[in-house]
Amino acid sequence: MAKNKNIRKSKFREYTEAIIIAVFLALLIRAFVVQAFKIPSGSMLETLQIGDHILVNKFVYGLKFPFSDNKFLIFNPPKKGDVIVFSFPGNKEIQECTSFSNNLSARVGNAVKRGNPFYLFRDDCRDFIKRVVGVGGDKIEIKNKKVYINSVPLDESYTIYKDNDTGASPRDNFGPFTVPRRSVFVMGDNRDQSYDSRFWGIVDMSEIKGKAFIIYWSWNGAGGLLDKVRWDRIGDAIK
Repeated sequence: MAKNKNIRKSKFREYTEAIIIAVFLALLIRAFVVQAFKIPSGSMLETLQIGDHILVNKFVYGLKFPFSDNKFLIFNPPKKGDVIVFSFPGNKEIQECTSFSNNLSARVGNAVKRGNPFYLFRDDCRDFIKRVVGVGGDKIEIKNKKVYINSVPLDESYTIYKDNDTGASPRDNFGPFTVPRRSVFVMGDNRDQSYDSRFWGIVDMSEIKGKAFIIYWSWNGAGGLLDKVRWDRIGDAIK
């Protein structure tokens, strides 16, 4: 009887240890290797559809200390064209104020005149996904929706525009602005339906979580009963 009881305890201990190890490994992988995300909005159409589930490489740019923004090992920095996931940039101070009526575009340290309207975009609780358009040292300028990097027109074959009107600032006209070092300037591929660096400024390297690299599942919530799963998108590389 005592022997059987010890065997049961031994098996219970084995199962418990296996579960603890599995949970630890899962947390380790999520923290340092790869993390899954779901696309909730259309700001990256047509590259990413609403309902796409993606995997993000978390060590491609460097490894962070746990529960810290400081990297203890840095690899290659983000490149122009990379699709990245990041925390909302900035702190509790005003990061960006804009007015579509009088072409005002101001950043931290600029004077804001009384009576000028401004919009404050902030969301600490969500992760964002955008495409890197400029890196440290690049001069960014937007003229009537056309993006120029260091005075050279950007190849935007992956972008879409849904609003034919031009002139809204900073959406359609922005800069010139030089990206600080250790920072990136990001924009959504769905240019007219994306809040990005044009509105709330650059993204610091410490705020980048990783690079999106593959769609592992795609759910079409608006589709019919037989069209809920976008089978043709599963396994697509994100470029």
